[in-house]
Amino acid sequence: MEINGEFLEETVRELRQYFRSGSTRSVTWRKNQLTALLDLVHKNEDAISESLYQDLGKHPVEAFRDEIGAIGKSATYSLSCVEKWMAPKKSDIPLLFFPAKGEVLAEPLGVVLIFSSWNFPIMLALDPLIGAIAAGNVVVIKPSEQAPACSSFLANTIPRYLDSNAIRVIEGGAAVSQQLLLHKWDKIFFTGSPRVARFVMSAAAKNLTPVTLELGGKCPAILDSLPNPSDFKLAVKRIVGGKWGPCSGQACIGIDYVLVEEKVSSHLVELLKKIIRRFYGDNPIESKVISRIVNKQNFTRLCNLLKDPLVAASIVHGGSVEEKHLFIEPTILLDPPLDADVMTEEIFGPLLPIITVNKIGESIEFINSRPKPLAIYAFTKDETLKRRILTETSSGSVTFNDTMVQFLCDTLPFGGVGQSGFGRYHGKYSFDTFSHEKAVMHRSLCLEIEPRYPPWSKFKLEFLRLAYKLNYFGLLLHILGLKRYK
Repeated sequence: MEINGEFLEETVRELRQYFRSGSTRSVTWRKNQLTALLDLVHKNEDAISESLYQDLGKHPVEAFRDEIGAIGKSATYSLSCVEKWMAPKKSDIPLLFFPAKGEVLAEPLGVVLIFSSWNFPIMLALDPLIGAIAAGNVVVIKPSEQAPACSSFLANTIPRYLDSNAIRVIEGGAAVSQQLLLHKWDKIFFTGSPRVARFVMSAAAKNLTPVTLELGGKCPAILDSLPNPSDFKLAVKRIVGGKWGPCSGQACIGIDYVLVEEKVSSHLVELLKKIIRRFYGDNPIESKVISRIVNKQNFTRLCNLLKDPLVAASIVHGGSVEEKHLFIEPTILLDPPLDADVMTEEIFGPLLPIITVNKIGESIEFINSRPKPLAIYAFTKDETLKRRILTETSSGSVTFNDTMVQFLCDTLPFGGVGQSGFGRYHGKYSFDTFSHEKAVMHRSLCLEIEPRYPPWSKFKLEFLRLAYKLNYFGLLLHILGLKRYK
């Protein structure tokens, strides 16, 4: 179907009209939609897995771990909590406002636009949708055109399960995205690159639309010199899993580079090689367990990173590419030039630079010399180093002794800071992202005593000063009747 401005305008108008009807505000509607979303995922697991394989070559285990299972977990958690999240929260009102009572009421924002990304095309479309539904909004989802099979799956399947009066999927490329941004939304949720995010923010600013940006950055892993060999080996295994496991390194929270002391760098390289062979075989392209690069454009971009002669000279493992299948094997770089593109741009692929330092504490200064990352991973048992990382660096999240698990934890917020994005979601934080917390105060129409003095008198000024100090201002307003005067 051709997408034009008139169609989009009508779509937004219908959604806004349905939202104003109040149908999405009830707990019944929200629970029904979350239950239907769970049915969609469970009954279409094979179709989702096949779509992910077509777009990215994801293995069924990877598809379930990172997308299907994660969505099911998130929807189940929200379904069990949404009624509690919706309930008005009583607020303690200071005595100075006596007599009064207060509460905070979460209300839906309205018509929401969700832009999802291509690297986790199901997860990054449906996970924000869960929060938007739980908060009682109506939604337009714009899937990434770079994952066409998954985009088609969402467009064809969502209307069969969810309320089509409230939730629409609109497919298309950059032109459609630009047309969508011409309309007024009550919230825009964007997952993607900083370059595109600037266009989204610029368009949103024209209508003062609040925006959540889930971007990325160069996420470092700090590997301390763990004295116990088994600890060091386990840390390296988790680094391998956190680098090449999720979409062959095409993940915003995947490890971008490793910081390690020079004295253990050779041991790290050898252990990485050993574990890569164990996980992916001697010929990874034949293993069928690593995702391929999403398209020719990104494949070429990654190949160009390796064409720099000084970068090519730093390759200590891998480096082979297969253009026909858009495959790049796991590649390790030891101390590539720090001013090379591979160290100044987000890699978003299966290339892992290892940067050596004299002392592991120097890694903090190295991280701080670059834009704030979406995540910092640190493998250490040194409590002093942990405290320094927490207090001297800034990032969207910090995870000690593992990688990427914070993304799957519904009780922790997920989001960036600075160039890695702003706003947060997951679990209750998703509900909050798509809600407005409305302050409500209930006052009493008690009998007032007529003021004996005009409100500008010196007597009342001194009396008010005393009342503020004693926290009796609310009672004083009634006694003096000051609210009668404008």
